[in-house]
Amino acid sequence: MVKPIYLAMGAIPVIVALLISVPMITKNEIPMSAANSFDKIEIEYTKHQLKIVSFGVTERTGAQKTEILLIKNNGDIKYSVTDNGYLQPDIKSKLDEKKLDKIRALIKETGFIAIPSESFAILDDVTEYQKSNVKITLNGRTNQIHWPEQNATSVFIPPIITMVELELDQIISKISE
Repeated sequence: MVKPIYLAMGAIPVIVALLISVPMITKNEIPMSAANSFDKIEIEYTKHQLKIVSFGVTERTGAQKTEILLIKNNGDIKYSVTDNGYLQPDIKSKLDEKKLDKIRALIKETGFIAIPSESFAILDDVTEYQKSNVKITLNGRTNQIHWPEQNATSVFIPPIITMVELELDQIISKISE
């Protein structure tokens, strides 16, 4: 029979771990403490609106629209669009420090840079879909991930990828207005 004192001593670390982890798990914001001013980050985010064209025996996948968002460490933004083969004029802007810190914290705190680069197979019956790519360099370490929209693949796309995609899409919509 286990003595009650041993049970109490064993329960103390479990209670402390719960007190620490529950607020972190239930909080739906990324802690800003993860980002610091010494972190160097560069982000290249690309979205392709793809269409599969059949030539009888062969098929070709072509981009109807391509959007490229470049974010430099100092917050400088360059947004380029190619629509039906025609390059539109670049839009240059500046990201405020708060938004840059939020993205920096999101990438650093969630371990995005450590996500393995895996391929997502496209379903056979899909002829038009969006494929995204993000290349992130954080403190000299680079990770590049390619993924299609969720309804174009049977593989589950991790939520962290869609969180980063949502943040970058918000930046695009804000500067392209």
